[in-house]
Amino acid sequence: MLAREPESLRRVPLHDLHVARGGKMVPFAGYDMPVQYAAGVLKEHLQTRASAGLFDVSHMGQIALRPKSGRVEDAAKALERLVPQDILGIAPGRQRYALFTNDTGGILDDLMVANFGDHLFLVVNAACKTQDEAHLRKHLSDVCHIESLTDRALIALQGPRAESVLAQFAPAVASMTFMDAGPQTIAVNGKALACFVSRSGYTGEDGYEISVPAADVALLATALLDHPDVLPIGLGARDSLRLEAGLCLYGHDIDETTTPVEAALEWSIQKIRRSGGERAGGFPGADIILSQLQTGATRRRVGLRPEGRAPVRENAPLFADASSTSQIGKITSGGFGPSLNAPVAMGYLPKPQSPGAKGVAEMSFAEVRGQKLPLKLSAMPFVANTYKR
Repeated sequence: MLAREPESLRRVPLHDLHVARGGKMVPFAGYDMPVQYAAGVLKEHLQTRASAGLFDVSHMGQIALRPKSGRVEDAAKALERLVPQDILGIAPGRQRYALFTNDTGGILDDLMVANFGDHLFLVVNAACKTQDEAHLRKHLSDVCHIESLTDRALIALQGPRAESVLAQFAPAVASMTFMDAGPQTIAVNGKALACFVSRSGYTGEDGYEISVPAADVALLATALLDHPDVLPIGLGARDSLRLEAGLCLYGHDIDETTTPVEAALEWSIQKIRRSGGERAGGFPGADIILSQLQTGATRRRVGLRPEGRAPVRENAPLFADASSTSQIGKITSGGFGPSLNAPVAMGYLPKPQSPGAKGVAEMSFAEVRGQKLPLKLSAMPFVANTYKR
């Protein structure tokens, strides 16, 4: 019997550009993606913090929810069946972070939802996009046409000089503020590109995510990379940037067994969807999530700063003290923070449930190669964000 051939990796529309510019390609979420370029992860990270970096995130899913009634409010109400966020309250030209939840309050995926006036535009994670689309079709097909926008690419221009760079091609983007989103025309070499632009990203820096027709993405990416303030940035620096920003990575810091309250994402659940709100509940796992919003959860995602220079990586077990053999939690993301010149980590620790108890322990210990290394509780983000409000 012949051995089964491994499933081939999918290629993003900018694959040839990545290879031509020296991208080191690795498998990620079923795609062949650049983890870094010749500059290396450290320089790419610092470039994004100091100037501007261009990321290819075309592996992510882009979905349009078009209301059959023609009223975007109907699509918003329908989507609220699946997420605990206030979708109806998203004004035209704005977007919001949201969470698909399951019946036990766990997170199926985190996503962005934008109101484009006559329909909703969703960006979902690459590893979840097939399931997310099926989830939407199963539950919302009575109200919405669900359209997977497979003919579009997605790039992100991030950093303090992102505005000055992109405004050379689309002057209107300069007036956008954090979480503004909508159609924009970007002019490149005399060609008007029909794009969707949001002033957002996943680095903690000011910047934009740009949905562009796949046939035009190489033209736009090349023009942006020709600017002296911009370098191409791979997945390695994207991960270290989002970690410094205290942002969750789906499948690592959050998953189907993690509730929004445990994940410290309750800020994303607006008052109107909570107990006593006008549209309280009505989403999967509502009883569990609403209860935790009032009484708390037994564990909590927290920021941690390892003492010393050694990074503490994902899945390292956490202990209450250096002599304990009873694991109390684990690291979900960890690495070196180039902006801080020090290691940073996120993980889950138990939260005391006794009356009057607050927070989690200020100190814990991670086991790394047989040694217990001390970590201090830290506020997040580790590096302050620079969003344009």
